[in-house]
Amino acid sequence: MLLLLWRGMSLERNGTARPSRPPDVRSWVERIDQLGELQHVSGANWDLEIGTISEINYRRKPPAALLFDNVPGYPPGYRVLTGSLANARRMAVTLGLSDDLDTPGLVEALRGKPLEWEAAASRFEPVVIDDGPILENVLKGDDIDLTRFPVPLWHERDGGRYIGTGCAVVTSDPATGRVNLGAYRVMLQEDGRSVTIDAQAGKQGRAQYSDWFAQHGRAPVLVSFGHDPLLLMVAGTEVPASISEYAYAGAMVGESLSVVCGKVTGLPMPASAEIVVEGWLRPDRTLTEGPFGEWTGYYSGSPRPVPAMDIERVYFRNDPILLGAPPGKPPNDYSFMRALLKSAMIQDALVKAGVPGVRGVWAHEAGGGRLLIAVSIKQRFAGHSRQAGYLAAQAPAAGYMNRYVIVVDDDVDPTNLEEIMWAVSTRCDPAEDIDIMRKSWGSKLDPLLTNPAAPYNSRALLDACRPFERLDSFPHVAEASPSLVRETLARWRELFVDPRFPLPASAIPSGAVDAPPTRQSPGKTVVTEMTS
Repeated sequence: MLLLLWRGMSLERNGTARPSRPPDVRSWVERIDQLGELQHVSGANWDLEIGTISEINYRRKPPAALLFDNVPGYPPGYRVLTGSLANARRMAVTLGLSDDLDTPGLVEALRGKPLEWEAAASRFEPVVIDDGPILENVLKGDDIDLTRFPVPLWHERDGGRYIGTGCAVVTSDPATGRVNLGAYRVMLQEDGRSVTIDAQAGKQGRAQYSDWFAQHGRAPVLVSFGHDPLLLMVAGTEVPASISEYAYAGAMVGESLSVVCGKVTGLPMPASAEIVVEGWLRPDRTLTEGPFGEWTGYYSGSPRPVPAMDIERVYFRNDPILLGAPPGKPPNDYSFMRALLKSAMIQDALVKAGVPGVRGVWAHEAGGGRLLIAVSIKQRFAGHSRQAGYLAAQAPAAGYMNRYVIVVDDDVDPTNLEEIMWAVSTRCDPAEDIDIMRKSWGSKLDPLLTNPAAPYNSRALLDACRPFERLDSFPHVAEASPSLVRETLARWRELFVDPRFPLPASAIPSGAVDAPPTRQSPGKTVVTEMTS
């Protein structure tokens, strides 16, 4: 049944067909609207109002998807979408999964999937076609002006208007031709005639255009500013370096994506994209960029020179939709999406590395999906918890700007910060169970960074597991088992749905990691293990 759900043509419980996966952002909007997940916002101004409304929305539990229209100064139909991937249901729709999945259900559905996507990607290279909706309008020369689109000023202290937040920056390897998609921030420059692209050191797009600079003196680049939210998922996540994000996205949904080649650089753009710019980067062509409110929750770094794009073509659809995914203090637009995908990728990386007993991983939104990672394991040998922590801290999907890895036992839900901190408080001896890794892969976005020329960071590994040598003698936990809690909630549902006394989601044990004790004689608990 899971395979049927994954392929996008699924069945409802009554046997009727469920709509297939939306192939572009317009059909995605229609589907999300039908599900009651979309709010239409009319008349919000691009100057801080769209950004502030979006920020307030992310604090909802769950947040809505917001579609802004009738932006003052712009034609009706020139729209901005935010909050696209801010909850489990919308991510499930984007992936072609059942639209009734909640967060634990989606975590379970994604278990083991990154390894499958990686293995299958070569079978889902994009299909090149000659025409597509993105070619409805083509501008060049003096007609290029990106202020024709309602680009928001997202935060009060931003250095300018950022057209690229939910974007996909397309670059290629000059030696192999491998195409990369990266979600790097893109700021309007020169009254809309140009943009700057800020790709941090260590990112694949940065490495590719640097290689072009060294070999050819310039680098081809293409940026999509509105597209299927699936591409936001892959552009904002660490896909293995040998795989194109287009192919990886195809593997995620079980079908190849359609692309159209740019008329100037030949780089592939999504055939159903909404707004695309195409042109060149040159090593001696920079403009001052920033500051910008980033995913760490700070205005990181002072204004500095960043590569500027010589735009030769602008492509856009009639009545285009700009896909916004503005960062900021978590929770932000894409912190849930990043948390979910990174968690699945890190867990698969640990399994691939041969770490046994991995029960769950969660990259917490409080840390922007990067800074704080919890790993739950069923301990099997002395040193097992440290092995899991060290490997998680440097896994490719977690290596960039991670700061804390907390390893907990399998009776602790890694998605629940209260449970994690309880484990830290009662099972982690500061003198024995905290290790420090120094000179790891940091970022210029780090608010603690003191030397931008050497953006290292350190990271702490907290072993919040019961000591292995005391597993049998460590005091028992004084609480009902997860299965008993869920059974009781089911039987007493009316008691716990009273709106005067709402039960927080964190109080309900997650099904993502569940080790219900088997009832035995007093003083003995046997834990049933789930396979990874």
